[in-house]
Amino acid sequence: MYECIINPNAQSGQGRRIWEEMEKELKRKSCAFRAFFTEGPGHATALARQITADGGPHTLLVLGGDGTVNEVLSGICVPPQTTLGYVPAGSSNDFARGLGLPQNPRKALEIVLKSEKLRGVDAGILRCPGTSRRFAVSSGIGYDAAICHQVSVSRLKKLLNRLHLGKLAYVGVSLDRLVRCRPGKMKLQLDDSRNLSFRKAYFATAMNLPCEGGGCYFCPDASPSDGLLDVIVVADIPKWRALILLPLVFSGAHKNCRGVHIYRCRKVRIQSEKPLPVHADGEPVAPCHQVEMELEKNGISVIVSDNS
Repeated sequence: MYECIINPNAQSGQGRRIWEEMEKELKRKSCAFRAFFTEGPGHATALARQITADGGPHTLLVLGGDGTVNEVLSGICVPPQTTLGYVPAGSSNDFARGLGLPQNPRKALEIVLKSEKLRGVDAGILRCPGTSRRFAVSSGIGYDAAICHQVSVSRLKKLLNRLHLGKLAYVGVSLDRLVRCRPGKMKLQLDDSRNLSFRKAYFATAMNLPCEGGGCYFCPDASPSDGLLDVIVVADIPKWRALILLPLVFSGAHKNCRGVHIYRCRKVRIQSEKPLPVHADGEPVAPCHQVEMELEKNGISVIVSDNS
């Protein structure tokens, strides 16, 4: 039985059309399924919690973007009992990209229905004052989160999504936020032992998968199955050098550049001298001074290609 959680508003309303094609295929193959449609922010979390509340095994088929995956992951009651099938329908689709899943919804559904291969995927958890939520791709504070906050309210993104050019919204907003960014003091503690300090940090992000923001390979060596987070900090460089780094992140060539620091740990605490924007899988979280990201002991199983 596939428990389908569908975001009908994904890709500026294309989610419903994609689901209609998926539904036909599920019926053609005589698959047992139930469909649940999200009605607004947070609803996917409530649906996932409702479906998995009995603690038994479930196969969730998620149609939406990285934000929908984030909400579903945050609502799963017993992660080890849950298998996730994913059909990407967002503007970034970094969860699919990081796991080698097709960006094409039809091909992604084909893998869900045919593949017998499961991959264990770590689940991260973000904690900050007043909130706690899981993440699958990444969670960060500072500049990259400011981009996510701005993109989430951008009318330009909605227009570009209709033209299948949603990634361009991130490029424009990235430049705008860099101009407005005011880097400041930031302290990190890795696994309760190693302490790091930066005078002018632009951002710090914990990566569970290699890329975020529609293919920005912040931590190209990150693995979702190694039990560790890759943490990137960009700090103590002038803005003109930070501007040069921007195009390099699409290939991962930035990782050896001055001002880029990458660490590996299971848990990281980050403290900023001033409140900064925060995100989990690109979903905005209220600005705060201090955050903590770590991996839970148990992740989930994701259906991947037999050839991956």
